[in-house]
Amino acid sequence: MIDEAARDLRRERRRGRTGEAGSESSRHPNYRSLKNPFLPQPIFSDDQVAAIHATALRVLEELGIKVLLPEARAIYAKAGALVDEDSQMVRIGRDMVEAALASAPRSIPALGGDRSRDLALELGSMAFLAGSGAPNVTDLERGRRPGTLAAFEEFTKLIEHFDVLHMLGPCVEPQDIDNRFRHYAVNRAQLTLSDKFPFVFARGTPQVEDGFEMIRLARGLSQDEFRAGAHCYTVINTNSPRQLDIPMAQGIIDFAKAGQVLVITPFCLAGAMAPITVAGALTLQHAEALAGLTLAQIVRPGAPVVYGSFSSNVDMKSGAPAFGTPEHIKATLGAGQLARHTGLPWRSGGGSAANVSDAQAAHETQFALWGSVLAGATMCIHAAGWLEGGLSVSLEKLITDVEALQTIAELCATTPGDADAIGFEAIAEVQPGGHFFSAAHTMSRYRTAFYEPLVADWSNFGNWTQSGSKTATERATGIWKRILADFQPPASAAAAAGVLDEFIAKRTEEGGAAPVS
Repeated sequence: MIDEAARDLRRERRRGRTGEAGSESSRHPNYRSLKNPFLPQPIFSDDQVAAIHATALRVLEELGIKVLLPEARAIYAKAGALVDEDSQMVRIGRDMVEAALASAPRSIPALGGDRSRDLALELGSMAFLAGSGAPNVTDLERGRRPGTLAAFEEFTKLIEHFDVLHMLGPCVEPQDIDNRFRHYAVNRAQLTLSDKFPFVFARGTPQVEDGFEMIRLARGLSQDEFRAGAHCYTVINTNSPRQLDIPMAQGIIDFAKAGQVLVITPFCLAGAMAPITVAGALTLQHAEALAGLTLAQIVRPGAPVVYGSFSSNVDMKSGAPAFGTPEHIKATLGAGQLARHTGLPWRSGGGSAANVSDAQAAHETQFALWGSVLAGATMCIHAAGWLEGGLSVSLEKLITDVEALQTIAELCATTPGDADAIGFEAIAEVQPGGHFFSAAHTMSRYRTAFYEPLVADWSNFGNWTQSGSKTATERATGIWKRILADFQPPASAAAAAGVLDEFIAKRTEEGGAAPVS
């Protein structure tokens, strides 16, 4: 029989398993800075990667990219690109691209509001971000609804709470705030509720400069100090195929000038906005990413840029985007090879096309996640909470996805293999047919030996039934509600509210800043 010590052990490990009991764990793992422990997995041969890269250079040199912003075309032209003002087409020589790749930094120190939140964006490091850019928010209790500032603040609090979510992002669009003032509310929420690396929308120079100034004020930085380090990031999406629009081109110029991080990410759906083959989609994606990267390096050699990849396929019956598919995973693995070919840090994308947080959503999200991990992605955006191909983010799904991210984070930790861990004495102590529950080796380690689940329920069917027969999604509701109820922002972030409110009041009185399109 299992003795009393073993029963005590089992009772203690059961407490708080569903995440709703509020018990404190004895384990305190460090999820804040992750190094990918897996060897990058290839999908193409080295020769094929070289051919994709060479073809992308040919696309830029012979076919070109349409650039809608006159200032950007002038910058390209001054650097030696061939520009046709009538068609707005820019043809970029491979020598320009090679020079840009040579000047782009291989490692980017991304500075949070607290030094413990700093990140090194480089090949081999790994950062996870929640789903971003959704117009809608959903949860079990309030249903699916348009995004609001309150919803954005809720997601910001949850992201701050979980160390395995490393950077902030525009989870949901606050549509209840006029777009002339929306960026103030979004930036204020990030800077007063969190000390993580923040996101700034690239929606025209006035809004970008407002965002930079708010970060500078909140973090107590001089103009020179702000420009000397990377304190925020934005995502630049090309309009595939082969077009760079006005706000995105302007964003590249503004962020490069200020030395802030540009995540240059074509969004290529094979069969729709890109060739139907994985290799063809990646060739187009690579060309577009290199075009944006080159513009940034012309503006400011050494500007921090992250090579971006977000390619998947569509449902050829409906045209709807799909995620977590074999093609999505293959495209991610191939993008990793191309990123390593450039030597730059790179961003991948997760996500799901499911409409609710169900088995399909979990399946697609985890396959997309493993694609990013095995491809060696530096940043994985849409790693938690994303539904409907980006049309909504779910509070419950964010929680259940965090469980998967924390599992990956645990795999990043070193697994002891010394004599003490091998445990000959423990094996010797327990007689044949016995158990290890009360062995000295177990009793000295049981509080911290294993990962303690956030939302998974390991109880047997009887105990699970007596506890209300809750699904993981239902348990996740209790978790996010408790986190929000107990949330306290970092003191340094909360202290920035006064100076930010003063700035916002002044800019609001001046009329704010309308987005540029």
